Amino acid sequence: MAQSESTPLSPQTLRDVSSDAGHSVGKRPLAPVVSTIRDEEPEPGAIIDETVPDSPESSPFAIWDQRAHAALAQLTAGISPASILQAYGDWWLHLMLSPGKQAELFYEGQHQLARLAAYLPNAMLEHEGGLCIEPLEQDQRFDHPEWRQWPFNLLHQSFLLNQQWWADAMTGVPGVNKHHEQVADFVTRQMLDIVSPANSPLTNPRVLEQTVKQGGQNLVDGAIHALEDAARIASHRPPAGAEQYLPGKTVAITPGKVVYRNQLMELIQYSPTTDKVQAEPLLIVPAWIMKYYILDLSSHNSLVRWLVEQGHTVFIISWKNPGKEERDLGLEEYRKLGIMEALEAVEAIVPSQRIHAIGYCLGGTLLSIAAAAMARARDNRLASLTLLASITDFAKPGELELFIDDSQVHFLEDAMRQQGYLEDWQMKGVFQLLQSEDLIWSRMVSEYLMGERLPTFDLMAWSTDGTRMPYRMHSQYLRHLYLGNELALGRYRVDDHPVRLSDIKLPAFIVATRKDHISPWRSVYRNQLYLHGNITFVLTSGGHNAGVVSEPGHRKRVYQIADKPREAHPTNAETWRAEVPEREGSWWPEWEAWLSEHSSGIVDPPTMGNADKGYPPLQEAPGGYVLER
Repeated sequence: MAQSESTPLSPQTLRDVSSDAGHSVGKRPLAPVVSTIRDEEPEPGAIIDETVPDSPESSPFAIWDQRAHAALAQLTAGISPASILQAYGDWWLHLMLSPGKQAELFYEGQHQLARLAAYLPNAMLEHEGGLCIEPLEQDQRFDHPEWRQWPFNLLHQSFLLNQQWWADAMTGVPGVNKHHEQVADFVTRQMLDIVSPANSPLTNPRVLEQTVKQGGQNLVDGAIHALEDAARIASHRPPAGAEQYLPGKTVAITPGKVVYRNQLMELIQYSPTTDKVQAEPLLIVPAWIMKYYILDLSSHNSLVRWLVEQGHTVFIISWKNPGKEERDLGLEEYRKLGIMEALEAVEAIVPSQRIHAIGYCLGGTLLSIAAAAMARARDNRLASLTLLASITDFAKPGELELFIDDSQVHFLEDAMRQQGYLEDWQMKGVFQLLQSEDLIWSRMVSEYLMGERLPTFDLMAWSTDGTRMPYRMHSQYLRHLYLGNELALGRYRVDDHPVRLSDIKLPAFIVATRKDHISPWRSVYRNQLYLHGNITFVLTSGGHNAGVVSEPGHRKRVYQIADKPREAHPTNAETWRAEVPEREGSWWPEWEAWLSEHSSGIVDPPTMGNADKGYPPLQEAPGGYVLER
């Protein structure tokens, strides 16, 4: 399958490679390659030593500021008002100094008024064709036929024209800092959504129809739902319906045992269900921002259960939900107490075998740091590396970048310093804002205006079961990785020495999801620039979580997959997506075939734990840490 670096694969070659395979699992096309990608090569960067403050400042005035910021953060969900004001101030001042941009916006406003006036006769007569403006592709608020009726057609068309004008007003102002432009544009979109006709009971035709049909009962039911939700939030209880999905009862029910526990994590080993297993065990490192059972949901969509049924010995880390006592645990403690101690336990239970390491989201970032440090130390215990929706290059971290700058990080540090951690609801609020139409407004319309409780399912219930993050760890993560991008630049230090991702020469399987707002797929794709082993890259449909929880038999799932040999350079992300063929179904069987391909054969299952070496079974899965709130 190897190709010369200087011989790119054409789309026809790709089709030829994959067509006769019938899209069968394990037969992957080669990725399109180029001889050089100078515009995407990582910068070498100088080594720097930038530490995060360990303790509050001794000055009483500084403590006063910290407490004020912490109190304010409770009202703003941790978002810095100064960061927002900086963005709008930059935009406004430059707009005031740009008469050309002002004239352009004035002309555009007049043009849109003319378009709306020309549309008015058709709107009043409810003609089918010729909308004044089409919604954006992802905007489904006005899809229902009722929005084509008078006067709702005029209302939603006016709103869309206004939304377009504001988008043009917030962007393209000469001299505005790019980050400030993105922040101001994002916040403006959120404010416009508040006044969207879809979100008002007086201007939404579906709500009005429901109100007439039910004599207002839908609004009564909606008010009850709103009061119930407010009470649940105030008492820190999960949303309605989430109580049906309890770890160990209806989710996280794959049989296994906790075989190791320390102050930061529990290690779960799952019971074998096959007579023989692959020799190399799997160690899964999930993100610590949420509970691990995203990968062990219900029986039908549990990745862990499915891997066990395919004949793999699976271990997974279950992170502790930290409190004030863990405030000073940093990324190094997460690496050592989490990944390195888990590796020692797996090595003791399954001796003389290398380990397939899998990292999901933040867990993949931490695993990459650990793998780079192991490679530098010539520690060869890993057999392969799998990264699921994980970023190692934070140069383009996507929409989360809107909430991360020096002002924002400083504000968060003050909030976390006072209580010792970041509340899970503060992070969930940020994620909901990134998908506000799906996660906030459409749900509010359905439950509070239509009076219809949306059904809760396992993935939704899991998303409400968050964890806190220790002050020191989260501060280091934001400053060193997001702001400093030190890992990609070769500046990140482990044991006082820099680590380089290029030292990792393991075979790697990298999965990105198309609709990911947390780990954008183009940023995940950039992992290939740094890892120096044979790489298989997968781009699958779905979002950050649903694209990973994509079990065989899941309807409407598609994916693209291609191999990149060690010596080849990847092409840019858009070329890869355009040239690699699309396949239907789940990517899980492709990954399992890849794991088996990089394993040494089948053996008898190992024992559950190893008491002789200090790893006796302690508790039935899912353990105790996952139940902490």
